[in-house]
Amino acid sequence: MAFTMHSHSGQFCPGHALNTLEEIILHAISLGYRTIGLTEHMPRTSLSDLYPEELLPSPEQTLASLFPRHEAYLLEATRLQSKYSNQIHILIGFEGEWIRGEEYAPLIKSLAGHEKMDYWIGSLHHTKGIPIDFDREMYLQAVEACGGTEDGLWAEYFDEQYQMLTQLKPKVVGHFDLIRLFSSEPSKQLQGTSSLLWEKVIRNLKVIKEYDGWLELNTSAFRKGLEEGYPKEEIVKEWIEEFGGKMTFSDDSHGIKQVGTNYLKGLEYLQGLGVKEVWTLERTKEGLVDKSVSIEEFRGCLRLL
Repeated sequence: MAFTMHSHSGQFCPGHALNTLEEIILHAISLGYRTIGLTEHMPRTSLSDLYPEELLPSPEQTLASLFPRHEAYLLEATRLQSKYSNQIHILIGFEGEWIRGEEYAPLIKSLAGHEKMDYWIGSLHHTKGIPIDFDREMYLQAVEACGGTEDGLWAEYFDEQYQMLTQLKPKVVGHFDLIRLFSSEPSKQLQGTSSLLWEKVIRNLKVIKEYDGWLELNTSAFRKGLEEGYPKEEIVKEWIEEFGGKMTFSDDSHGIKQVGTNYLKGLEYLQGLGVKEVWTLERTKEGLVDKSVSIEEFRGCLRLL
């Protein structure tokens, strides 16, 4: 069975994505998906956390819209879950934000506790409160805030990720090394060349393994021009070979044009690193259970155009 555990719509992420939630689900069905995880971005709580694209018509108006939009998302996701239950298994979730832990940890716990929520993705899009995946300019601002070096920024990113992992234990850890996106050296080797950063990676992987979390293979790295997926090869190999960890699989789509993008490349990437299966969630009479899907079965379900 083919699936994604990470997706967004223009309906509930306006300015950031395209198409309605229903259009995305219908397109996923046409491509052979059997499961889709809906994971719109969680509401944020401060004007300083808005992206440049969200400042119009006014920052205050945007901020005031975020919580009502989240409630509208849950209602629509529940409707579609029922409407298409015979065609695709719909999981309802959200993508978390760890901008300021003391502020966002209680909010994430509250959102995750909603009766309709199946899971959530633990992601970092900020370091020192500065977006690190919006553009190169903001990435460099984050570098300066972390002492002026990329190694300093990466170290802070993995430290903030560690705080999120230990406090909240997300089932799915989103794009583990997103910090690479605007780096001057996105494929730099950490093992053996940057011992401090590698130690932080190992520390974080150990935490994820201890609570039985999953690393997401996120194929959006390929469409954004990176040679390796998220996570990079050395991290996937360490996770599989040394920790016996589990991988899940996502397109991180932001509209129908990105559903399934680079999926065959992503599957080949994992197979080349010795991964034989990926994991998703399945709803049973007993509740949600972990479900293993072989790479071959996954590939065989796809009807990519």
